[in-house]
Amino acid sequence: MPDSSPLCRNWSQLSRDEFFDIARVRTEVFFLEQRIDEPELDERDRDSSTEHWWIADDRGVASYLRVIVDDEPQPGNEDARTLIGRVVTRADRRGEGLSRTLISRVLEVHGHEPIVLHSQSYVQPLYAAVGFEAYGDEYLEAGIPHVSMRREPSNG
Repeated sequence: MPDSSPLCRNWSQLSRDEFFDIARVRTEVFFLEQRIDEPELDERDRDSSTEHWWIADDRGVASYLRVIVDDEPQPGNEDARTLIGRVVTRADRRGEGLSRTLISRVLEVHGHEPIVLHSQSYVQPLYAAVGFEAYGDEYLEAGIPHVSMRREPSNG
């Protein structure tokens, strides 16, 4: 069974090959599979506070997400500055719990903070299972139904 230990790096720590593999999986899923025609890579990828989390296998990045910490709170969440985004798993590795493994590891590090995310609506149960609760109305983001979700800080 492949190793599923999460890796985490910021921009200055990423190798060119690591970021290439991250960009490839994000492009495969968001552009080719989901046909999103909005920019995928942005300046937040290079921000020094952005954390890139992934699980690798012999084909490269199998699952990925990024954590952004903003100076300003997220809209509608006056105390939430941490945002999980760009959650993606390569098609051949779906159903193995890799995204949940990544999210659980992020929660070990950031669980003492309120965290928000913008979930594609059909994925909402994944996040609900680890303590996120939906708020607000469903909306379209990049042409796909989404719901905003928040996880309250843990006490531990």
